Amino acid sequence: MQFSFHEKAGESNIEILDDLYKYLIKARRHKVDEIIPFRNLLDNIIYFYKITSIDRKKAFLNLESSEEKIVENTNKLHLAWCVVDPKTVEKSIASLNELGLDKITFIYCEYSQKNFKMNFEKLNKILINSSSQCGRSSIIKLEEKSSLDEFLKQNPQSYILDFSKKSIDEVSENIDTIILGCEGGFSKLERDKFDSEKIIGFKSNLILKSETAAVSAVSKILI
Repeated sequence: MQFSFHEKAGESNIEILDDLYKYLIKARRHKVDEIIPFRNLLDNIIYFYKITSIDRKKAFLNLESSEEKIVENTNKLHLAWCVVDPKTVEKSIASLNELGLDKITFIYCEYSQKNFKMNFEKLNKILINSSSQCGRSSIIKLEEKSSLDEFLKQNPQSYILDFSKKSIDEVSENIDTIILGCEGGFSKLERDKFDSEKIIGFKSNLILKSETAAVSAVSKILI
């Protein structure tokens, strides 16, 4: 772990308990007077706390020092992902966070199953753990839109990832927002909303799972 997350990091005193206590004290065996780095993932500061006391269920720490340390990709990318099974997202969102993806907007497209609901609380927990491991000073921002039209009104510059002779490699430097379909892809009505120059694809004839396409696209654009 590059740091531990604590929502009150930055205050002069904090206490750790529950899972964080088990991890730091029971598993990592930190002792009194040891220094542990924390982030709150709301600012770019890393805070260093000294353990002052430990009891059977919690530990108390005092703030010793802090420093600004920004660990982010220079390029920003916004992924609009037509809603898929939440389990699919849960399997791949940590990898997207490690790649430096800035934001995901989940959109209910025509082929999305309307009964699927994203559990943002669970996703944020996965993201926090991911950033703690890779050192990123933030997590992916998450939001939801009810339709593709609603999203495009706010993001008219978006590219769409679909079957196309134009490779994503040709325009990757120009992309700041990309839309990815669900398992059934895009409907004809949805495809018709885009000019051909905004429709891009991979140099492959294979059909990719939604999560594979997400990680592949983000990788090509950001790293």
